[in-house]
Amino acid sequence: MSITHQPSVVLSDVSFSWPDGTPALDHISAAFGTGRTGLVGANGTGKSTLLKLITGELIPVAGTVTTNGAVGYLPQNLLLTTEVTVSDLLGITDKTDALRAIEAGSVETRHFDALDEAWDFEVQARAALDNVGLEKIDVDRAVGTLSGGEVVLAAVAGLRLRSSRSEGVVLLDEPTNNLDRGARHDLYAAVAAWPGALIVVSHDVTLLDLMDDTAELRLGHLELFGGGYSDYQEQVDREQAAAEQALRTAEQKLRTEKRQQTEAQTKLARRQRYARTDFVNKRRPRTIMNQRKTEAQVSAGKLRGELDEKVAAAQEEKRQQEGRIRDDTAMRITLPDLDVPAGRRLVEFSDDHGASLVLQGTERVALTGPNGIGKTRLLESLIRQARGDGSSDDGSTGTQNSVRTSAFTDRIGYLPQRLEHLDDTVSVIDTVRAAAPNSSVEQVRASLARFLFRADRVHQTVGELSGGERFRVALASILLAEPAHQLLVLDEPTNNLDLDSVDALVSALGGYRGGLIVVSHDDAFLDRLGIDTWLELQHGALRRGGL
Repeated sequence: MSITHQPSVVLSDVSFSWPDGTPALDHISAAFGTGRTGLVGANGTGKSTLLKLITGELIPVAGTVTTNGAVGYLPQNLLLTTEVTVSDLLGITDKTDALRAIEAGSVETRHFDALDEAWDFEVQARAALDNVGLEKIDVDRAVGTLSGGEVVLAAVAGLRLRSSRSEGVVLLDEPTNNLDRGARHDLYAAVAAWPGALIVVSHDVTLLDLMDDTAELRLGHLELFGGGYSDYQEQVDREQAAAEQALRTAEQKLRTEKRQQTEAQTKLARRQRYARTDFVNKRRPRTIMNQRKTEAQVSAGKLRGELDEKVAAAQEEKRQQEGRIRDDTAMRITLPDLDVPAGRRLVEFSDDHGASLVLQGTERVALTGPNGIGKTRLLESLIRQARGDGSSDDGSTGTQNSVRTSAFTDRIGYLPQRLEHLDDTVSVIDTVRAAAPNSSVEQVRASLARFLFRADRVHQTVGELSGGERFRVALASILLAEPAHQLLVLDEPTNNLDLDSVDALVSALGGYRGGLIVVSHDDAFLDRLGIDTWLELQHGALRRGGL
């Protein structure tokens, strides 16, 4: 006897629009399997919206969403009060209270019901925490004492623990955004061994390659592909190559049909001139010439109609093939012309142990280290010094004034991890014009179009934008700045970028002829940047190294 497994999530002709009538999802029908599925798509396509429809937080305007069992959800921005404990995240607080009451002598039925025969829940909880690298975290610990990455991992452990007890599906929305390299690898291991259905929204290629299937949300529609992200990308690339070839064939066909139409019309015009000459010179009887004239007109009309139909069919085929080409969501970044001399000193890092690094010319530095070690603080110290807002100070954990920075240029473009420097009340175009005051409104609008801000969207205020859109405004402001920056400092730049935009950023930085400092836990992104020097920040010290 065979066992049939139901899909974990079924979407039947689902549509969703925002209260102002803006459509987000359009007649989506799909079934997510019982394994691991990566949900990908450009920023703003509705991935988080789709997850909220699956959880029931949002209700579709049409269609139905059916889930097989309970739904666990890790939101993109996990907001928790400091009083919440790890036990709460694991979902075992009720069981813990019940067990303590029973151990104290209580025989109330409600305590035994709360345990539900799961007398080994503490062992399971401990194993769940250990599996995500939180061996030293106690279940009674308040989340206010944990780092952001530890909170995310504890929440993931809780979701896995609950999903192992019952059938259902777990949804993770950008789970690696706040994780350092070590925590990411702990999460990868947990996902690789995930026991049930899992849907993951992420821009982390390493995580997405662990998936069994990939679902792409694009232009309001959902399409499923077999395999992880790399398999999906290979299939898309093959489809695009075929589409581009088909478009070239359609364009050639259209040119051929138009040429044949022109040639035929020229021949018809020539015949009509000959016929008029014969009629005027009376070379044949009038009745015969009138009959031939009528026949020629009918034949010419029929031929023109056939030619017009062929041209119209070729034009329609060309339009259809153009629709298969993906050119709708990717940023097209062009950096200003710049050439920093190879010997031009830009920044120096040093510590009290004698370690130092001088960044010169077009050198590229990856600044690494675990969360909480002080990487962001070190960069902010550098920026303050470059702007003349204060002397260089300690950039480590604050326990020792042993890590220092020295800036040798004030032309530094800084993209912080948190975009709190943006004014929510200012429009997109005015925000960027402030960084490029010598550019005309038309020039700034043209540049913003390459960052996917087109038409009236340039007049939206920053406060109306999504996280990914705010990031693109901040990125445009530093990359289009006048004069061009000699050094770019990027703190976790891939956290808010979709994969197409990451590709565009990598491509643009490939042609940037200035210095670059990048903080990132995204190994795949760093590998593509062509890093020259790896600098690891430790407690009170710097260490050169690699991954």
